[in-house]
Amino acid sequence: MSDPAGFPAEFDRIEAAVDAGQTDLRALGFWRLLAKVKADPILAHHWAEQAGRIDRKAFEARARLRVPVWFGNAVLVVGTLVGAAAVVFALTTDSETQAGLALIFAALTWSVTLHVPAHWLVGRLMGMRFLAYYVRDLIPPVPGLKIDYATYLRVDPEARAWMHASGAIASKIGPILALAFWPASGAPGWAGWAILGYGLLIIGTDVFISTRKSDWKRYRREMRIARAQAANR
Repeated sequence: MSDPAGFPAEFDRIEAAVDAGQTDLRALGFWRLLAKVKADPILAHHWAEQAGRIDRKAFEARARLRVPVWFGNAVLVVGTLVGAAAVVFALTTDSETQAGLALIFAALTWSVTLHVPAHWLVGRLMGMRFLAYYVRDLIPPVPGLKIDYATYLRVDPEARAWMHASGAIASKIGPILALAFWPASGAPGWAGWAILGYGLLIIGTDVFISTRKSDWKRYRREMRIARAQAANR
């Protein structure tokens, strides 16, 4: 596998295994193979089509419940608008308690609904495409957006890195936006502190969890690849 001449056999072996019903790409060595391919932009472009095809087959075999990208985006946009309506309510209601609850609701809603569309928007601007929305986690239900891995490999690693980072950044914008409306809303102090606490909590999850398992881990991985490619030029 360390010899580029061995890549065709490895990709064919993995694709045959996926066609036979095996969908654990990590166990098949797919991601180890991709790490070597991604280190060289020429190899990444060369193997993008087959790698994307393998990844798509495995995804479609695993994720039975999926919806078109436009539908998932539409649902999350509606959710964002519901959050905006909650802010309008907070600014116009005569009840301080209801205003506080509405702002907290907006903060929670926006932190969820802005995350995945940010991945989509930045990814599309960078030249990537996406396959479908799916349910990434059941408890609680978390929406996932599956990327077309062929298009992912064809863009520069810096672009891939910022696509990953965009969702993590967008989810932090939600509480910040909601907190910005707190002074004008007349909501009680506990509402502002609750929103601030939630914002700090999700920042903490980024620092202690996402850097090891999620978006920021992927961001750091792609930036390492970018630096390695720059050093080899």
